[in-house]
This record gives sequence, structure tokens and C-alpha cells, in this order.
Amino acid sequence: MTGFLAALRLELHTGWHTLGSKLILFLPALLAGLQLLGNSVINAGNQARDGFLGGSFEASLSEHAYGFFVDALSTGLTFLALLLVALGAYSFSHDRDTGAVRHLVIRVSSRPAVLLAKLIYFHLLALLALILLLLVSYLISAWLWEFGPVVEDGFELIGEQEIRQEIALGLRLAIIPLPAAIAFAVLISVVASSATQAVTMAVGVTLALDLFKTVMGDYADFLYARFQPSLVDQSYLADVSRLVRGYSDVLVDERILQLNSWTPWPALLIFLTLALLIVARRKL
Repeated sequence: MTGFLAALRLELHTGWHTLGSKLILFLPALLAGLQLLGNSVINAGNQARDGFLGGSFEASLSEHAYGFFVDALSTGLTFLALLLVALGAYSFSHDRDTGAVRHLVIRVSSRPAVLLAKLIYFHLLALLALILLLLVSYLISAWLWEFGPVVEDGFELIGEQEIRQEIALGLRLAIIPLPAAIAFAVLISVVASSATQAVTMAVGVTLALDLFKTVMGDYADFLYARFQPSLVDQSYLADVSRLVRGYSDVLVDERILQLNSWTPWPALLIFLTLALLIVARRKL
């Protein structure tokens, strides 16, 4: 592909100076941090109330840091995915509208190279945002609460090593659909006739899938969006939030976990292939 490195360098240079990139990098971590602080205030109020009414099982678990840490990760990943979809849909379509893509293709790069450079940039940006989200969520959780095993009446319900393993698994399964979501946004940016239409279509379809996946039955298990943290959350990370708090009513379906691991990859290949085919023929 002609000019891929040149296109990637340009994308890295210009991307870091755009508001969209800064929002993707900092907003998920900021929202996660605000959620943790809000939970701390609510938790303090509940503790004051329980001091008069007497303790309960839920109250004894309210100071458990791992549960709040997972909740913050879910919130951050939800907004990270939406922001990536919006920026992915906006980027190529906006550059096409302004003539930047045409100028780049004429002078330096091929169309597939430009598209793949943007795709790589979005993944690098997502990786940095995820690292920042993890650091902020962990540090604030450790500051406000205590990490450790879940213990009730002297009996250990779930050990810390098992908790960390579940969080690692839930986080991995939550991240796997992100590349497919980014590729879907890039496909929409190529298909749409304007940047506004691209963002509206990409975000609208993403939210629609999130709302309607609950009524799709078993068919939803073959949809990449089914497995990522979202406003209507059915991801395994949502189950992990209860598991690490010691609740035993969470049913783990190994079949669903396997589908979570494999379903997003064919979607990624389909979206990427279609985007490359269409951009090669689309008028710039």
C-alpha cells in the first residue's frame, strides 16, 4: 500500500491536536472517576443510615473496592466505545468533505493506506484511553475503599486471586468487541455522503443495536455489540461486578463466553473488507 507510513504519521500528528482525540483519551477516565466519587458520597450516606438501622449483608459489602472498580471500568468502556464510533465515523468522512483525503491520495498515499492509517490510529488512541481509565479507576478505588477478599462473618466468600482473575477475564472480553465497533464506524464513514450523516448513522445504529439486542433472543449472541459494555449492559463485565462482590446468583454460561471471544472477529473482517472495497471505488 503506497504511502501507509506517511498517512499514519500525518494521522498521528493531526489527531493529537483535535478535540475528538482528547475527549476519547480523557473523558472515559474522567467519568469513571466522577462515578467513583459519587459512589463514595452515596456509600457514606448509606453507612450513616445503616448505623441507625443495623447492618445488613449488602451494607457489609458496600466498602468493597473491587466492585466499585469494575463498575467504573464498565462506565468508562461504555463511553469509550461510543466516542470511538463517533470519531471513527467523523474522521474519514470529514476529510473527504474538506478535500484533505483527495489531496493526500494525489500526492502521497493510496486510498486503502489512508483508511488503514486511520484505523490504526483509532486503535492506538483506544489503547491509551484504556490504560488511563484503568489507572484512574484503580487509584481512586484504592483511595476511597480497600482492596481485598470478600469476607462475611469471618468466612471468605471469594479470594482476592479469584477476584483478579475474574476482572481480567471480564476486561478482556469487554475489549474484544472494540475493534469491530471501530471498523463499523470506519465503514459508515466511507458509505455516508457527509460527516454529519456518518456520525448520525454510526451512533444511531450503535444505540439501536444496544436497545434491540434484548429482544433478539439467541440471535443477539452472534452480534459483536452484544458483548461490549453499554447503556443496556449484557456484557460479562456486568456479571463480574456482582461476582467480585460475593454474590452467588450469577450464572456463567461457557458458551456465551466462547461466543464473546470469537464473534467480534468475523464482524471486524467483514466491516474492514467492505470499507476497503468501497473506498477504492468511491468518488473523493
